[in-house]
Amino acid sequence: MGIVNVTPDSFSDGGQFDATNLAIEHALKLVEEGAAILDIGGESTRPNATPVGLQEELDRVIPVIEALVSQVNIPISIDTYKPQVMQAAIAAGASIVNDVRALQEGAGLKDSALQVVAKSNAGVCLMHMQGIPANMQDNPQYDNVVNNVITFLQERLQASIHAGIAKNRILLDPGFGFGKTRAHNIALIQQLESFAVLGQPLLVGLSRKSVLGQISTGQMTGTDVDARLYASIAASVITAQKGAKILRVHDVKATVEALKVVSAIQQ
Repeated sequence: MGIVNVTPDSFSDGGQFDATNLAIEHALKLVEEGAAILDIGGESTRPNATPVGLQEELDRVIPVIEALVSQVNIPISIDTYKPQVMQAAIAAGASIVNDVRALQEGAGLKDSALQVVAKSNAGVCLMHMQGIPANMQDNPQYDNVVNNVITFLQERLQASIHAGIAKNRILLDPGFGFGKTRAHNIALIQQLESFAVLGQPLLVGLSRKSVLGQISTGQMTGTDVDARLYASIAASVITAQKGAKILRVHDVKATVEALKVVSAIQQ
C-alpha cells in the first residue's frame, strides 16, 4: 500500500505532494514502483496534528481520487475518519476506507461511519489508537498492550459485522505509533502472530515512524524521517514474515524489492 499524503503537515512527506497534480504524479510513480493499493490522505494523524475541516479535506482528496480512478487499475483507499469524506471518496471511486478510529463515533461526526461503509461495497481497515493525535503520545499506558489491542480490534470487528459489513471486507491494523511507546511498539511486533486469533488480514504501518529511528540510533528523538529507510525495510520484512498481509509504506520500490528477495528464498 503506497502512501499519498495530500497534506502540508504529515510527519514524513508533508507539503511535498499537497498540490493535486503533485499528489497524482506521486501516486502514479508509486504504482510504477509496484504499489498494489494507493492510500490517499488529506489530514495528518501524526502526534500533535491539528484537525482539518471537512471541506478542506474533501478539496484535498476528492480530485486526486477522481483523477487516479481513470488512470490506474488498482484499489484506491481513503485514509479518513470522517463519514462524509468516506462517502464522497467511495462515490469518487475509492474501494477501501482506512480509518484510524476504526469506524467509532466521534465528537462532531453527525453520520455513522459504520453505516456509510456498511451501505457501500468498500473494504475497510479498522485501526487501534489510544487517545487522539493531539494527545495520543502524552502518556500511553496498557495492562498488556498486545491483549488490549486484540480485544479492541475484536470489539470493532464484531461491531462492523453487526452493522452489516461482511468479514471478507475487513482488514485490521494494530496501529503502530498511535498512542504507544517504543516498548509497546516492539511488543506488538514481537507478538504480531498473536493477531491471527482474530481471523482477519492484518495491515501494518511502520514506515518511517519515530520508533524505528529510536531503535536504529538508540536516541529518543530518533533520526530525520528520510534517514529511516533501512529501518523501515527491516520492519517491513519482519512484519511480513510474522503474518502482515498489507504493508503501508512510503518507499514502495525498496520495500517491493526486499520482499521479492525474502519471498524467493522462502519458496
